[in-house]
Parts: sequence; structure tokens; C-alpha cells
Amino acid sequence: MAVELDGPRLEPRGGQTKRLVVFLHGYGADGNDLIELGKVWQQLLPDTAFVSPHAPEPCAQAPVGRQWFGLTFRDPNERWVGVNQAAPVLDSFLDKELARRNLPASALALVGFSQGTMMALHVGLRRASPLAGIVGYSGMLALDEKATPESLTSEIRSRPPVLLVHGDQDELIPVQALFHASQTLAALDIPCEFHISHGIGHGIDQEGLRHGGEFLARRFGLR
Repeated sequence: MAVELDGPRLEPRGGQTKRLVVFLHGYGADGNDLIELGKVWQQLLPDTAFVSPHAPEPCAQAPVGRQWFGLTFRDPNERWVGVNQAAPVLDSFLDKELARRNLPASALALVGFSQGTMMALHVGLRRASPLAGIVGYSGMLALDEKATPESLTSEIRSRPPVLLVHGDQDELIPVQALFHASQTLAALDIPCEFHISHGIGHGIDQEGLRHGGEFLARRFGLR
């Protein structure tokens, strides 16, 4: 039986949903880890529903956590294999959430953290209809070791604007991952902005939250 995602939700205060933000948590966490960000952004993003699905697999390294895909850190291509394996279940979830709320793809934004950023970038750029935007915190762009500009171009189906945010003291995923991702996205003609949070490790600070919320408000046409 196919896995179906679900997780904590935050409905708009007014009742009517015009936009949807989907949070994709990091390795070893679960949907509860990011749903609180919706409360921070509620005033900035009125009529917006937030949902933070639990990743499909139990995490081998964190018994109470979840993972989008397993990590051994021994196989240089495991992130690429992982995002491809996890993509269909996330795609199906996004389709069902949009249909359930009768929203177009342009009313959807993805917000990822760490492994969730890898999923947001992989899935968001391969959906047939463009999303409003993608925000990626403390993550990276997962690529096939053999990827070429030509092979990547053939896979990309839409080019939603992207904001990448990263701490310059991140020891888990070094800030260089932001530069590599932004350069690759630019080469693919995908609009990309970035913000570096100074003195921050593998996490999100208030300034990063502000940039993310304001980016989404612009992408949704609220500013």
C-alpha cells in the first residue's frame, strides 16, 4: 500500500484559504518541528493555510524522528537517489492538498529545512505547473554525480523563484552549499535570491525567518 503523508496543520484565521504553504522538515525531525513557523508568518500571509507533513520513513539515527530518505554519508550519490525515491509520495501529497482546497499550483509554496530543502528543490522544479516559490533553509541542491547542464535542463519542468537562507557557521551543511545551489539555479534560468545568517549554525534565526516570510508575501502578490 502506498504511503500517504499527513502532519500538523494551521488553518487561516479568517476561515477562507487562498494560499497554501507546505513545510518540509529535516532529517530526524517531524512535521511538528516547523509548523510553528506558520504562526510567525500568519499576519504576513493572511488567508494562508500551513501544513507540515511527517516524512514517510522512520529515521534510523533518531528513533522518534522521521526521514525523507536514509543517510549513511558513505555514498556520494545517496542524496540524489534519496530525493528521487521520496519524490512521488511528496508529489502525490501536494496534488491532494491542492485539490482538497481547490487551489491552483500558483497558490502553493514550499518551505524546506536541511533534508527538506533538498526535497523542496527537487520536487518543486519538476512539477508541471509552477509554484509561487520555494524557500530553502540550511540545505543543498541534490545532484547526480554525472549531471550536466543539459541533463538538468531536460529534467526541469518549471522555474519558480527560490530563496536560499543559510548560517555561515553551519557545520552539518556548510554555507558553500548555498553558493553551489544558487550558481546552479542561475545557470538553469531559475530566479534565486539568498541570505546568509551571520553567526548561525544549522538552524534558522529571526532574520532568516523575516526574509522567508517577506519573500513568500511577495511571491503571493501580497506586497
